[in-house]
Amino acid sequence: MYTKRIFPLRGMLVWTKKYILIFLLISVVPVFLFDVLNWKWLHLPWLPIGLLGTAVAFIAGFKNNASYDKLWEARKIWGGIVNSSRSWTIMIKDFITNDHAKSKLSESELRTVHKELVYRHVAWMTALRYQLRQPKPWEEYLNKKRENVKFKNRLFQIPEHTMSLEDALDPYITKEEKAIILAKGNRPSQLLGIQSKRLRELYQAGLIEDFRHMEMKNMLVELYTLQGKSERIKNFPYPRQFATLNFLFVWIFIILLPFGVMNEFESIGGGFIEDLKRHALEQHDQHTGFFHALPHFLGMHFVWLSVPFSALISWVFYCIELIGENTENPFQGGVNDVPISSMSRGIEIDIRQLIDDTDIPKPLVWENDIVL
Repeated sequence: MYTKRIFPLRGMLVWTKKYILIFLLISVVPVFLFDVLNWKWLHLPWLPIGLLGTAVAFIAGFKNNASYDKLWEARKIWGGIVNSSRSWTIMIKDFITNDHAKSKLSESELRTVHKELVYRHVAWMTALRYQLRQPKPWEEYLNKKRENVKFKNRLFQIPEHTMSLEDALDPYITKEEKAIILAKGNRPSQLLGIQSKRLRELYQAGLIEDFRHMEMKNMLVELYTLQGKSERIKNFPYPRQFATLNFLFVWIFIILLPFGVMNEFESIGGGFIEDLKRHALEQHDQHTGFFHALPHFLGMHFVWLSVPFSALISWVFYCIELIGENTENPFQGGVNDVPISSMSRGIEIDIRQLIDDTDIPKPLVWENDIVL
């Protein structure tokens, strides 16, 4: 997620510079035919194009709202993971005690049990974020677009793409547990299953009494729920019928736009010339010098001002489409995604400090003001 306020303008200009040139070319061609080759019939009335633009704006707004809803829901889910992780750690610290133990443990042994459960929870978050960062077929198009690849290579790297899951899990679980979960399809679910089995063992040993055991089980159910919500967002794309039609309608509007705009500018230029003639008649002005010929020339070719205006309007509509397109998959590892890597590291630091752990990792460093 980009944090600098200046990004939306400067970043969009850099990101879309190729398309700005395309919009200028699309605008220049009909104006050249209209003004230079004198194809005065080559224009369209503004009313149907304006109606089309209104329809496109509604459709693009619908897509952007839906994409933002997915992004915001993903952020709320990971906010829930933050809160549940803290609650889980406090339960581990306060519920697992010698109060009802059949065979009491020493303080260091209790701390080892606490650390084991907290570390396994960090392993669950690690496996979950790796699973969410795996590319889906509908995400490959955006990830392979030339401008997106150049932007990523120049500004940031996703941690999940630079380190394997096997290496990332090493500090948190044993080799035996790692071998078990790596052999399964859904690694985060397997880790929560191991947590549940371990809680049962602690309950049977009397280290957790019945009510506390039930509360901790409920917390595991909550973590399963949050994981399932994340997977739902990851595994269900924005419906292609909406996305494809929106993309098609935007480009139809962009192509037709210059044909409606240039006739309006031609009318403005004609009115400008008429005003010049009227002024000359009123003043009995017969001069034909440069300062009199230049306004007349500008009025004759005023239609060329439609080129930058058409390109600007096209750029605005295309940027709206582009923003929605690059926001609809909040876990794909793009610059506009939910920063689950940084959030996971922040949660890890927080919960390990709660159990007075040592050798706490440092927060992830922001690359070029991008939170990963």
